[in-house]
Amino acid sequence: MLSCDILIRNARMIDGSGSAPQRADVSVSGGCIGEIAATLDCAAAETIDAGGLVLAPGFVDVHTHDDIAVIRKPAMLPKLSQGVTTVIVGNCGISASPVTLRGELPDPMNLLGRAEDFRYPDFAAYVAAIREAQPAINVAALIGHTALRSNHMDRLDRSATEAEIAAMRLQLEEALQGGALGLSSGLAYLSANAATTEEVISLAQPLAAAGAVYTTHMRMETEKILDAMCEAFEIGSMSHVPVIISHLKCAGIDNWGRGSEVLQALESAQKSQPTGCDCYPYAAGSSTLDLGQVDERVTIAITSSTPHPEVAGQTLAQIADTWNLSQLEAARRLQPAGAIYHSISEADMRKILSHPATMIGSDGLPNDPRPHPRLWGTFPRVLGHYCRDEKLFTLPKAVHKMTGMPAQRFGLAGRGLIRCGYAADLVLFDPETILDMATFSDPIRPARGIAAVWVNGVLSYTVEGATGKRAGRFLPRGKTAWIQ
Repeated sequence: MLSCDILIRNARMIDGSGSAPQRADVSVSGGCIGEIAATLDCAAAETIDAGGLVLAPGFVDVHTHDDIAVIRKPAMLPKLSQGVTTVIVGNCGISASPVTLRGELPDPMNLLGRAEDFRYPDFAAYVAAIREAQPAINVAALIGHTALRSNHMDRLDRSATEAEIAAMRLQLEEALQGGALGLSSGLAYLSANAATTEEVISLAQPLAAAGAVYTTHMRMETEKILDAMCEAFEIGSMSHVPVIISHLKCAGIDNWGRGSEVLQALESAQKSQPTGCDCYPYAAGSSTLDLGQVDERVTIAITSSTPHPEVAGQTLAQIADTWNLSQLEAARRLQPAGAIYHSISEADMRKILSHPATMIGSDGLPNDPRPHPRLWGTFPRVLGHYCRDEKLFTLPKAVHKMTGMPAQRFGLAGRGLIRCGYAADLVLFDPETILDMATFSDPIRPARGIAAVWVNGVLSYTVEGATGKRAGRFLPRGKTAWIQ
């Protein structure tokens, strides 16, 4: 008789590949998946009867800003409670490393933490800090273009010189050698908007040889979104690397209804190069308070304000009315601040979310005192509201978007599938009850329907909450296997 550490019996297994569910027993030994069969005869140290609940690979949150949170708050309850076992950090051009501040912490790097939190002048120091903190979930990392710019440029409102690009590229190459997944950019932000397309292409040159990826918060997500997509595809084509468009959306009321047009542009690019995107399942975004996005037709909720912390949770319209100011003037007084923008069409978001090229990313901001509910609710919302209730896609397809697909695209070796020898990152959930409970008015609430979460074979979360066992690891880049 075989022996194992854990035997999960009577599961409805959805393996992450997009294939149909099957009844299975799954064994776990030494942190890895052992045998998978309809019935296993195994002498197990612990046996769990799944009772027909769904057993899936642990979810991969492909778009996070948890760079510093995984070290400062290693319990990572907002993600673990959703069934997330791996986060990808370093998105939107901002990363915790490599960073050597030359003055004030530039916006939007302040989304990650305070100036004193940026203690990692090279990628190796950041990896060491993750290993020392041992967070409850796995961490894989991109390198931010804005972070590199801030290391080597005296001001960020201009394009980089050849010497500055060479210095940035050297740091990127060192990080790639240390296992970084690739390069991210945030060209929409003032700290990177002055960068030319040629600057990004020059910086991205080492990515191809490393088998890395390029992800981008594009230069524009409103009326010129197609131009921004063309730029992203050009950077990928000239650098010979896959392109992942971050939180793809049609932002701004005047841009509503263009979801099909945007997806057609994505599909056209897919004919000649590897491209994809991620999306969060909400018709509202969240970032720093940007004066350029103040539109009195849009409800803007303030999540934080350095000079006026007491207004967190109020709308900009309410604050402006109390202060007897225009919304733009009130926004100026609130800065620096964080905000939630209800500026996305639900119909457009559904089209993008359901597209075969779309992965799931929360884009949650763990430092906001009143965060967007996506921080706690993204993955159960996809599985419960949009899959089960709205029937946008089948359950195997939904699981594939958050497991097998991201593991293949980002090169997370031995993750994302229930396969013999793969890491035992697993989530057991009830497909009939799983649902996000976090709301815009009450955003810090764990989801329901998650029965158990294992990270590297360690039971880390149950219906009673976190077990206190933290078994996350730093995940270095493996070989990507791009599937359109």
